[in-house]
Amino acid sequence: MTIRILLSRSTAERLREPVARIMDGRPYELRIAEPTLGHAHGDVDIAFISRDVTGASTKHVVMESLQAFYESLRASPGLRWVHVHSAGLDRPIFPELKARGVEVSASAGANSEPVMQTALAGLLALNRRMHVLLDAQRQGRWLKATELEVPRDLAGQTAVIVGWGSIGQRLGAVLRLLGLRIAVVRSSAAPIEDAGDSPIETASFEDIGTLLPRADWLILACPLSDRTRGLVDARALALLPKGAHLVNVARGEVVVEADLIAALRSGHLGGAYLDVYEHEPLDAASPLWHMPNVIATPHAAGHSDGNAGRVDAIWLRKLEQWVAAHT
Repeated sequence: MTIRILLSRSTAERLREPVARIMDGRPYELRIAEPTLGHAHGDVDIAFISRDVTGASTKHVVMESLQAFYESLRASPGLRWVHVHSAGLDRPIFPELKARGVEVSASAGANSEPVMQTALAGLLALNRRMHVLLDAQRQGRWLKATELEVPRDLAGQTAVIVGWGSIGQRLGAVLRLLGLRIAVVRSSAAPIEDAGDSPIETASFEDIGTLLPRADWLILACPLSDRTRGLVDARALALLPKGAHLVNVARGEVVVEADLIAALRSGHLGGAYLDVYEHEPLDAASPLWHMPNVIATPHAAGHSDGNAGRVDAIWLRKLEQWVAAHT
């Protein structure tokens, strides 16, 4: 049986040799996805949605090159496995493929370090009032010490981290080094192993409210699922202490955006760093763009020049496992 693998042209050129080593004499063909040629490459067994295929698409706005790739997948009755460069599988195409019996895998962990660093940067920027200082810089204003809200020491503050995958764990370790206390919300409230001398309090997603009243920082780093969709709503935000801050590097749908905007406007929430939104790209009319207590970035937390190599390595490792299991 010849294994037919669908790749973008640049990915095929980059990975031709390692794929050949993995196939180790087994019959296979690399099929090139060309948006202008539609399904000319014919039926395929395996497809790799690399970053260049996704391009400027978002979950809600699909560009031509990605749409053409999706149509190729839909038109391949023999398709058995699809791998994607992203960490999550919350785009609509993936449940559709799974319903056909297609195996779908993601590149979890490939961008964990950049996302962790970005979440940390957002927290530090909010705590040190960098958004206020940068706004004054753009206006050419020298802010007097008496005009500035004095930042709180980070040491001694409490961060509630929602999600305890690679991002949450790395961020938790760094925050503890900075002197913060951390608590964790995840799928299970089971104790965290290797928590060191200071046990970490945990709660399940359903019991997040037990930890929120002590949270100076609510940091979202969880996958989007039925259990996390809308997790941070008006009720959850009201449980936070007045002046608490939110950091979201998870998925926009984890937060009810209208409730977040209301909490920011009222002053109950001191500020937010947001990299993800309910609908992307964020509408130009959204008040989040212009709120003085919000730092908003365009789903860029995971961008880093080392990602492509890490994603390639994950796909090649999974390809080796797939070939061993199916040939």
